[in-house]
Amino acid sequence: MATETDCSPPGTARPDGVGQFCSLMFPQGLESIRHDTSVQPECFTDLNLDQVVAAIVTQRDEAVLRPYFYSRYAHEDVVRYRLSIFQDIARPDILPVMTSFCEDMRRVRLDIDYATRIYSLRHQQMVLLEACPMYCSAVVNLHAQLAPLQPASTGLKNLCGYLGAYIRSAPFSALRQETDAVQAGLSSITYAMLFRKDKVTVRGYLGEPEYTELVNERFERFSEYAAPDTLKRRFDDYGLNHIEEAILSFVANLFPEAFRPLDDYIRRHTIFMDEVLATLERELGFFLSYLAYIAPLRKRGLAFCYPDVSSTCKNVSVAGAFDLALATKLAARRESVVVNDLFLDGDDRILLVSGPNQGGKTTFARMFGQLHFLAGLGCPVPGLHVRLFLGDRIFTHFERAEDITRLRSKLEDELVRLKGTCSAMTAHSIVILNEIFNSTSLEDQVLLSTVILEKLLRADVLGVCVSFIDQLTRLDPKIVSMVTAVSDVDPARRTFRIERRPADGLAYALSLAQKHGVTYERLRARIRP
Repeated sequence: MATETDCSPPGTARPDGVGQFCSLMFPQGLESIRHDTSVQPECFTDLNLDQVVAAIVTQRDEAVLRPYFYSRYAHEDVVRYRLSIFQDIARPDILPVMTSFCEDMRRVRLDIDYATRIYSLRHQQMVLLEACPMYCSAVVNLHAQLAPLQPASTGLKNLCGYLGAYIRSAPFSALRQETDAVQAGLSSITYAMLFRKDKVTVRGYLGEPEYTELVNERFERFSEYAAPDTLKRRFDDYGLNHIEEAILSFVANLFPEAFRPLDDYIRRHTIFMDEVLATLERELGFFLSYLAYIAPLRKRGLAFCYPDVSSTCKNVSVAGAFDLALATKLAARRESVVVNDLFLDGDDRILLVSGPNQGGKTTFARMFGQLHFLAGLGCPVPGLHVRLFLGDRIFTHFERAEDITRLRSKLEDELVRLKGTCSAMTAHSIVILNEIFNSTSLEDQVLLSTVILEKLLRADVLGVCVSFIDQLTRLDPKIVSMVTAVSDVDPARRTFRIERRPADGLAYALSLAQKHGVTYERLRARIRP
């Protein structure tokens, strides 16, 4: 049973009365298993997941988000915890609330970062003073808007409890009150600026009239159109030039009593963000960015579901799934996406996919790997209904160009990589082989492929093997044959559907040759004198 743990970082005091909510990525008690990595998994390129993640994190906090998408977990509780949060956040009433909170917190974080790069003390203080109430408002608004929506997931329920306790805590209440008091004190300051040539004099305000309003009033009748209000300057980044910074310093020197509370306020609240809520904003980016990525695909009618997962049962059932990277490209071109089904039941372990070239075999293998990796992240996966096994690691072997720097032939390099996989894989691993040993003779290819498949079967791994060698399907009852389908009307046209049936040994090469006019007879006719 999960136990409550304090997730505060070392040296951080948790406000009294605040609950033990830690993270949206891990349920309470499982934060210790976190092993996030910033290194891209080796299987990413083969599965085209590098393209998917690149599209997800574009124009976002890439360095923050990539480790979340690189780090999968074979823990049912972690995956189900995240899936339930995804279901909540995807709700049309909750999604804008979370999006708004992230945008507000991102502005706060950018302002804090901006303050660290400001040399002028007073300018730095003013930026922090503006960031703090923005943070307080973001937290209060999140709780006020989220709690009435009654999220169903454990993660968001605990978050609501944490927010309520945090907002009621004495430190947060004091922070809001002190912020209001300091801002009110500074807002009461009035001063005047005298401009003479290239000099600016700052002094106390003596009740002079506001000439800006007077000038605007006198010249209003000469205006032919409504000019933009340039007086209301928008300080999105609170940037000041060197003249404005100097004026601010002069004002502080003129009114030391009004600025003294600001000095004390900044000294005590240099770090005002709660670490759990700062982490919350980063973690929400994981959920929101993935949902934003799949939203256009959903609009195109493609289905995504919340998979049923198990770390012990190897039965796999997939209905209406597709290659996510390919679907993204096809959807952008408004082309249709072909979906496929598969299942592994009982002692079934390896899907051996054969059939005509250009029929979707490699895409099918990528789909299988993508489904298992995304499920390990706790993400919704492509498909109408999906049940998956949470393997400990995913190994892939796709054809690679020969690299002369390795001083190895293509076959040798492939054998070395496969040896590494066979040494590292366990009974809980997933292995995807795509047309291995193509660089050698057919006889050697059959022999080597047989040896590798037998090792996979002895290790009891789950996997897919793409091969044109039909006899491999009869190697063991644990191997399931799947074949690429062609049109009943036109054998040269691929349907890109993969069917579970015995391999028939048909490559349909003749129909392709006829379609493109390169049969023996047609070629002889063209070259005959």
